[in-house]
Amino acid sequence: MVLVVSLSSLLSLLILFTVVGNIFVISSILLDRNLRRVGNYLILSLAVADLMVACLVMPLSAMYEVEEKWPLGPVLCDMWTSCDVLCCTASILHLLAIAVDRYRAVTRIDYVRQRNVRDISIMIFLVWVIALVISVAPIFGWKDPNFEERIFYQQKCLISQDVAYQIFATFSSFYVPLVAILVLYWRIYQEARRRIRNKPGKNTPVTEKKRGEESAELSTIPNTLTCTNSDPPQTSCSVVENRDLGSSQKKDRGKQLKDIEAKREKKAAKTLAIITGVFIVCWLPFFVLAVIMPICSSCEPNEKIFSMSQWLGYTNSMLNPIIYTIFSPDFRRAFNRVLCGGKRQRATIM
Repeated sequence: MVLVVSLSSLLSLLILFTVVGNIFVISSILLDRNLRRVGNYLILSLAVADLMVACLVMPLSAMYEVEEKWPLGPVLCDMWTSCDVLCCTASILHLLAIAVDRYRAVTRIDYVRQRNVRDISIMIFLVWVIALVISVAPIFGWKDPNFEERIFYQQKCLISQDVAYQIFATFSSFYVPLVAILVLYWRIYQEARRRIRNKPGKNTPVTEKKRGEESAELSTIPNTLTCTNSDPPQTSCSVVENRDLGSSQKKDRGKQLKDIEAKREKKAAKTLAIITGVFIVCWLPFFVLAVIMPICSSCEPNEKIFSMSQWLGYTNSMLNPIIYTIFSPDFRRAFNRVLCGGKRQRATIM
C-alpha cells in the first residue's frame, strides 16, 4: 500500500508539473505581445503537444502503472497507444523543427526578417501530419498477430509489436530526427563559434538581437561594447574605438575581449549540450527497448525497466518548457508577469 501511494503521488506530481509548465508557456505567448512573434509559434505548438502528452497519455499510463494490468479492453488500448505515439512523436518532431528554424536563423542573414506565418505554419503542419500517419497505422491493421491475445490473456497494452512497424515508427519518430538534430546543432555551434571568434581589431557593427527571438541569433563582437539597460528592459550598445587607448590599455582590452569570446563560446556550447543531452537521455532508453522487444523475444526487458524508460520519455514533456524558455529573458519576464501580475493587482485594490 505504501508503495502504491508513493508511486501514485510521484506520477501525479509529474503530470501536474507537466501541465502547469506547458500552460505557462502557452499563456505567456498568447498574453504577452512581446512573445507573439512568428518564431515563438513553434514553441507554442511544442507546448500544445507536451500538454496533450500530460492530459491524454500520462493519466492512463499512471493508472496502468499502478494497477499493473490493462483492464480497459482492446479499443481503448488502441486509442491510448495511438494518442501516445501521436503526442510524443509530435513533441520530438517539434524539437527538430525548432533546430531547423535556429539553423536558418544563424546561417541566413535575412531569415529572421523574412520569416513569416506561412513558413512556420507549414513546418507545424508537417510535424502533426507525420506524427498522425505514424500513430494511426496500427489502427488500420498494421499490428502483430498477438495484439488481442496480449490484452485479453496477459492484460498488457503495448503499441503494435510488428517488426516492420516498429522499425518504421522508431526511425521516423526518433532515430532520424535525432541524427538531424545533432547535425543541425553542431553546425549551429560551429557558426556561433566562428562569429564569436571574429577578430576584435575590426570595427564590426553590432546587430541588435530582436526581442523574443532565440539565442541562436548572435551579434559580432565590436572593439569595445558599452551597454545600458532601460525600462522596459532592452539593451542599447555603443562602440568605442580602441585607437584612443594606450598600448597597455589595448593589451588589457584585448585580454578582456578574449575572455568575453571564451565565455560566449562556452555558453553557446553549454546551451546546445543541455538541449541535445536532455533529449537523448529522456528518449534513447525507450527507443532502444522499442526496437529490441519485437525483434528479440528472449531479450524482452523487465516490465519495470520498460515502464521506467517510458516515463523517462514522458519527463521530456515536463522539461521542454524549462529548456526552451529558460534561455530567453523575454520568457522569464513573461513568467514573472503571469505569476506576479495578479498579486500586484490585488495589492493595489486592497
